[in-house]
Amino acid sequence: MSKRRERTYEPVTVPFAATPAGEPPSIRDWANPGVWTDRMLTTLEQGVRGGKWHTLIDKVYAPLNLFAASRKVIGNQGAAGVDHQTVDDFQSNQQTELDRLHEALRTNTYRPQAVQRVWIPKPGSHEKRPLGVPTVRDRVVQTAVLNVLEPIFDNTFSESSYGFRRGRGCHHALERVEQLLNAGHMYVVDADLKSYFDTISKPSLMAHMREKVSDSRVLELIEMFLAQGILDGLREWTPETGTPQGAVLSPMLANIYLNPLDHLMAGAGFAMVRYADDFVILCRTREDAERALETVKCWVAKNELTLHPTKTKIVNAQEEGFDFLGYHFRGNLRLPRQKSLKKFKDAIREKTKRTNGTDIPYICARLNSQLNGWFTYFRHAHWRVFRELDGWIRGRLRGILRKRRGGRGRGRGKDHHRWPNAYFDEHGLHSLMLIHVRFVQSSSR
Repeated sequence: MSKRRERTYEPVTVPFAATPAGEPPSIRDWANPGVWTDRMLTTLEQGVRGGKWHTLIDKVYAPLNLFAASRKVIGNQGAAGVDHQTVDDFQSNQQTELDRLHEALRTNTYRPQAVQRVWIPKPGSHEKRPLGVPTVRDRVVQTAVLNVLEPIFDNTFSESSYGFRRGRGCHHALERVEQLLNAGHMYVVDADLKSYFDTISKPSLMAHMREKVSDSRVLELIEMFLAQGILDGLREWTPETGTPQGAVLSPMLANIYLNPLDHLMAGAGFAMVRYADDFVILCRTREDAERALETVKCWVAKNELTLHPTKTKIVNAQEEGFDFLGYHFRGNLRLPRQKSLKKFKDAIREKTKRTNGTDIPYICARLNSQLNGWFTYFRHAHWRVFRELDGWIRGRLRGILRKRRGGRGRGRGKDHHRWPNAYFDEHGLHSLMLIHVRFVQSSSR
């Protein structure tokens, strides 16, 4: 984008409501048809007799369900577990593998293997977090179990829960937060559950499961998955609490555990927005926010969880602001939070090292996929963010070109005339600012 176009551009920030995320689909739209018949779905809608589902294990090991589960696992790819069997290995012998799983589940001889622990970087941090990698066979079985149980429990979940649910996502949650802020809910309980996935009480979780499921075989399967050992290097151990992050069932189980909190807060008249273990409560007055925080503290203590002592606080969104799902909200400003911005810049730096020996069009092509994906998520941020990032990225590229001419440091001075913005446009670099202009135009239509 030329400087002239930047100067004449009328500053606009597109609110979330201008491009609504849309209504989530009904359970009928996504329930696995290999498991959920029309009759079962009608029962789900009207309420099952006694409030509990009984014979379900036969639906878990049904050949059609196992086949559908295997297709999903194969499509997701993923690493091998402790048995070193890859997704490709499983696929090459798929029917035999599915027959073995069907028979083991039918005869109650199936036993999951230990989970391989790997450590992955935490976004915006030098720290790492643990991730569990079950074997491919165990991922198939967990997916088959999920196909059976997900509609049952999703039907009980609160409207305030947005994480890991069909047809719901971050932008649904962010849209709701903005709606509440615009309605005057300026006092925000910014809560942080410390090591949530690792501290879930297994007995309490199973008690929640038994409220809706009475099939002992299915409950035993869940308990076996919760009791899986973890192989970390050469050491194998079994954690007393928590659900392994990385397991197929873990997101649903985590939502089940916090579902009572969702309904408690809604029943008390508090507007909570939750995405997995990340949630905020938006209130009209500080007094309401203090009551909401006290309610959360009592529930958390009772359910053997811990609120982070320094990260959990009450903030005035008009003055201090708060972070939620990658965005920073302050007054009318919508910005990428600092950790999100740092993660993005680190990825750009990796692609624009001054020692990069590839040609500029290739570097630009690599950058474009990063730029487009990042903008898709942060498209509602203030327009100046995109202008500043454009300038910073072009500066990185000028630094590469400057070094190739024997210079040092980032591009500066005459470099801006030697390689003007139009130079990078000609070599295919996407401009975040220009993408934003087009987004504003499409939103206004």
